[in-house]
Amino acid sequence: MSAQGLEVIDHTVQLTHEWINELRERLDWSSSRDALRLLRVTLVQIRDHLGHDEVAQLSAQMPLLIRGMFFEGWQPSHVPVRDRKLEHFVSAIEDQVGDVQDWRGTKDIAAVFRTLDDKISEGEIRDIKACLPQSLRDLWPD
Repeated sequence: MSAQGLEVIDHTVQLTHEWINELRERLDWSSSRDALRLLRVTLVQIRDHLGHDEVAQLSAQMPLLIRGMFFEGWQPSHVPVRDRKLEHFVSAIEDQVGDVQDWRGTKDIAAVFRTLDDKISEGEIRDIKACLPQSLRDLWPD
């Protein structure tokens, strides 16, 4: 039982740490804070390429804390984005995490994709990929 009687909060904190730790280990980064930042900005970029139904279906499989970050700043009337170029997707992420000492560009974005593969159902990953431009699907490991 939770010390505060809020098991749902304790559980989402635990799940969020699991997601962050898995990604940090996959990246071989020392900072959990930087791994979380990369996860958040990559999820936001993915989100903005998806229609509303896919956004809702993807978010339903996230821990509450990550789901909150995923929706933060979302403007449904501005998505999905029309700009489908890989270099703009990568640049938008790099603008937020490019100061991370260990940042390796698309290799690190692919690590986020692999983490999502482990945490989100196969069917949902397939649906998400189908919504993304081919250049992004090519970046997503099989």
